[in-house]
Amino acid sequence: MEKMDPQALFEKFASKGHHMFKDFSVSESQEMADQFVNSWNTIMKRSMESPEEWLKTITGFYQDQYNLWINMFKLSSEGVVQPVRGDRRFSAPEWEESPLHNYIKQSYLLSSRWLTGMISDSTLDDATKNKCDFYTRQFVDAMSPSNFAMTNPEVLKETLESKGQNLIQGLENLMQDIDNGRITMTDESAFELGKNLATTPGSVVFQNDLFQLVHFKPMTEKVNDRPLLIIPPCINKYYVLDLSEDNSYVRYCLEKGNNVFIISWRNPDEALGDKTWDDYLNEGTIPAIDAVKNITGAKKINGVAWCIGGTMLATTMAVLAAKRKKPFASATFFTTLLDFSDPGELGVFIDESQVKQHEHKLKEGGVMPGKQLATTFAMLRANDLIWNYVVNNYLKGKTPPPFDILYWNADSTNMTSAMYTWYLRNMYLENKLIEPGGVELCGVPVDLGKIDCPVYCLSTIEDHIAPWKTTFISTELLKGPMQFVLGASGHIAGVINPANKNKRNYWINGETGQGADHWLETAESVPGSWWTHWDKWLKSQGGNEIPAPEQVGNKEYPEIEAAPGSYVFAKTN
Repeated sequence: MEKMDPQALFEKFASKGHHMFKDFSVSESQEMADQFVNSWNTIMKRSMESPEEWLKTITGFYQDQYNLWINMFKLSSEGVVQPVRGDRRFSAPEWEESPLHNYIKQSYLLSSRWLTGMISDSTLDDATKNKCDFYTRQFVDAMSPSNFAMTNPEVLKETLESKGQNLIQGLENLMQDIDNGRITMTDESAFELGKNLATTPGSVVFQNDLFQLVHFKPMTEKVNDRPLLIIPPCINKYYVLDLSEDNSYVRYCLEKGNNVFIISWRNPDEALGDKTWDDYLNEGTIPAIDAVKNITGAKKINGVAWCIGGTMLATTMAVLAAKRKKPFASATFFTTLLDFSDPGELGVFIDESQVKQHEHKLKEGGVMPGKQLATTFAMLRANDLIWNYVVNNYLKGKTPPPFDILYWNADSTNMTSAMYTWYLRNMYLENKLIEPGGVELCGVPVDLGKIDCPVYCLSTIEDHIAPWKTTFISTELLKGPMQFVLGASGHIAGVINPANKNKRNYWINGETGQGADHWLETAESVPGSWWTHWDKWLKSQGGNEIPAPEQVGNKEYPEIEAAPGSYVFAKTN
């Protein structure tokens, strides 16, 4: 590790100090603090109403701490408490080898267990209990001894071996991240759009203020006469589906004989802040459908959409059905919420007071910053997506390894204020989309029951953004033949599971009509990637093989620029 001048580095850090909290929202942090304090005040008051239970809880906690203390002096390897499965913070052998740090670890785990147990045993209503649990875990995770140099034996070892250069390098990393306004999760120098990400050949054949439509060059001599239109989330960039060459869903679709188009949403600035959900259909998905049909001459197309892109696809299909138009032969939804009755831990951010706060803050227009959205999602998995990198980057002074998904994850995009606030209230807060006519879009009432084409619904079992048991409700909302598939892993890694790597597993063929739990109990686990299963399903939906087009676009939709197009390069400030 190259040595640096500590004095110069500290002076440089001091000069940048006033920028450290430039993206920190005082009002939102105050809201979080109020939620935490109010919930715990209620817990303590109710605990005092049952002093016997309170005394029992306190006695049990101190007994565990006493046993831990005794075991430390006995140099016993027997632990009073151990990390839960999947908790990697204390996996290094140094935490076991050092009696002192083993004690610190277990004392922390006992305290954490006691705090969260107090919440689960409280008489709070479910909504308040969930909020209190979430904010308490944020506090507990932040205070982990693994997050501080003096109580982390891995960091102490690294400091001794490098003579403190890890901390100097960590400070340099911290200053760089302050400039960037986010934590670095991967070696970003290893990636470049158009060079080793988003490299599938194609061209932009249509664009307007909201999106560019990319038409990819076919990779087979013949293609399905029903082209594939992919609608990614408008809160992320499309190349999550076209990452490195061996990690590209787009390339896989092309290799399997599809004529593929994808929407590349614009990263909106404040000038587009008044664009609504209506606009994203009227000026986004619907023109894209028209362009695909015009270029290919197809009567029917196949749709694929992810997350909020899936919600947009469903509302588009319902709007068109109300106008007696049904252009889709099939629809594939990745981790998509249509019923928002249980959004998982995201629900702690969504109640009447918090939604009103967003509406007030954004009433003058503008955008919901992508970095703020990314921070919210990261908080749902704080140990993995925040504190892991704090320790690695700032305490150990390391550069995280290159990982294409994490590079994409850091490339955040904004949401227009009009769309964001409408989405929060009408879907997350009031769950109107599941009501026939509950919302009106493009001048017509929306009824998801009018979607009657074959549907492939993929969810993932560890999804913390679109919980699979909630996405499962789509099997009851949509009226067409339904293939529900549950993939392993989470919201992103569960979807990007290339067939050539054949990792993980997925579940199929469970019994529907009796709820999500029954479906999983009766489902069949299949090893490998769900991609191959989806390809067979799509082919079974029909369509004829025709010669692949010799060029992308046509006279009405000529090539504008090479893929990935210019919109994907726009960065969030």
